[in-house]
Amino acid sequence: MTEAIRGFWVASATPLAADGSVDHARLAGHAKQLFGKGVDGVVLFGTTGEGTSFNVGERVATIEAMLKAGIAPERIAIGGGFPAVTDSIALTRAVLGLGLRHVLLLPPYFDRSVTPEGIEDAFAAIIDGVADERLRASLYHIPQVSGVAIPTTVAANLRKRYGKQVAGLKDSSGDFKQFQAFRAAAPELAITVGNEPDIARAIAAGGAGTICGMANIVPELVKGMLDGKDVEARMQAAADVVVKTPSLVATLKAILAAQTGDTGWLRVRPPLRALSDGTALKRKLDELTSPAIA
Repeated sequence: MTEAIRGFWVASATPLAADGSVDHARLAGHAKQLFGKGVDGVVLFGTTGEGTSFNVGERVATIEAMLKAGIAPERIAIGGGFPAVTDSIALTRAVLGLGLRHVLLLPPYFDRSVTPEGIEDAFAAIIDGVADERLRASLYHIPQVSGVAIPTTVAANLRKRYGKQVAGLKDSSGDFKQFQAFRAAAPELAITVGNEPDIARAIAAGGAGTICGMANIVPELVKGMLDGKDVEARMQAAADVVVKTPSLVATLKAILAAQTGDTGWLRVRPPLRALSDGTALKRKLDELTSPAIA
């Protein structure tokens, strides 16, 4: 079992049933389809997966269903960030008990006035509260969404304090200089990148791989970047189709619905609003990403 998340991981979208619950069968099918396209693992309940809209019980039940569907625990990671440290502890303990090791931890969000020392204390409280050597946590840096950045000093200090229990960091800031700063401050951390156009340069700079949302809809393009193919411009154009919309998640799900012919993918949880149709978006994406990558 890997000590850190490396390679090609997808920040999975979360399909919903008509009653708004997680559609476990559709999610397991989506993961297996991605594995067939070269994906190493899936991260559930991250930003792309509407993670903050799901409670501890829902996340644990989803992991149980994925395991029953035959997906190996080493190919699953879970978003474990909550404003309450106790919720992060409860979720992490539960999934470790099910055989997972990889948990992505946001700093507690909402209070944007917290100090670096307070952020470090929060992460330490989670790791100490879980008290399980099996944990391989990845810190999750996405300040433009969460409102709370992870200082490079905090990442470095936590690695020194906890060793392999703090295995990695996902940088989704979209700022490559920030990625480089994390690499310089904490070179032992496996640092993955979330901004798809940066994948190739991040790998060249010693990055561990990617955890990204665009892989839900263009996994071949992401794989091309990981394999060193000259497709950065195509990836940037594809990402712009999704990112330059009012809701990245709703747009991505609408494209998935159009790609699969399954309108169930359109469903989102409040406060998001579903798009009615993703056909035009899919057509535009197809134009930008063709011909197929050799």
